[in-house]
Amino acid sequence: MEMVLLTAVGVGGATVFGALIGFLFKGISHKFSDIVLSFAAGVMLAAAVLGLVVPSLEYGGKYGIIMTVCGIFAGAVCLNFIDKLVPHLHKLVGPDIEAHRNADLSKVLLFVMAIAIHNLPEGIAAGVGFGSDNASQAFLIAGGIALQNIPEGMVIIAPMLSAGITPKRTFICAALTGLVEVAGTLIGYFAVSVSQAILPFALAFAGGTMLYVISDEMIPETHAHGSERGATYALLVGFCVMLISDVLLG
Repeated sequence: MEMVLLTAVGVGGATVFGALIGFLFKGISHKFSDIVLSFAAGVMLAAAVLGLVVPSLEYGGKYGIIMTVCGIFAGAVCLNFIDKLVPHLHKLVGPDIEAHRNADLSKVLLFVMAIAIHNLPEGIAAGVGFGSDNASQAFLIAGGIALQNIPEGMVIIAPMLSAGITPKRTFICAALTGLVEVAGTLIGYFAVSVSQAILPFALAFAGGTMLYVISDEMIPETHAHGSERGATYALLVGFCVMLISDVLLG
């Protein structure tokens, strides 16, 4: 349990660490944002497939493929439902910020909700990984999520400042998003601790939420400003970094 708590703090703290770097480089260009977020997307993609979907098949036994497929779609549908239900700002980076609903809510609240929707499933994925009792697999997932949280934390600072949010409140928002990830890690861990029978489904569910975020938000955003080629290669680099890490840890 102590290791889970330390990991939860590390995963959430990576976002805050990235935010601190973001304060030092406030004038981040779209091209740079696209590159680092694409790298993060590649890391997440590898963590979702290697650390969650593949282990789900392995733990599922005879009917593993059914549980895995159902879990992936359940995770995606759940996040899609939350995405439509909760008012938030859909785009996390860039000056052209799009409000979904309830424009009367404060900009700060909308930003926090947007990032929370993005970070909660990542935390859950990290926690579920520890439920498998496979330490290397759990650290692969948590390490991948923490690694992608750093550039993500960097690129959200400039848009928040340009939206008129004070530096103090911007940092508080970043810290709150980190706490959301800590909470998600604990939720995921305790969920699979209650019953190992749900582990294959839980792993696939967490993988589905991450795949949804990558496809619905990260890839479209990084391909929207003319840096598609660089973003594509950055995603491949991120994926291969995690692939190599998986081999070395294994």
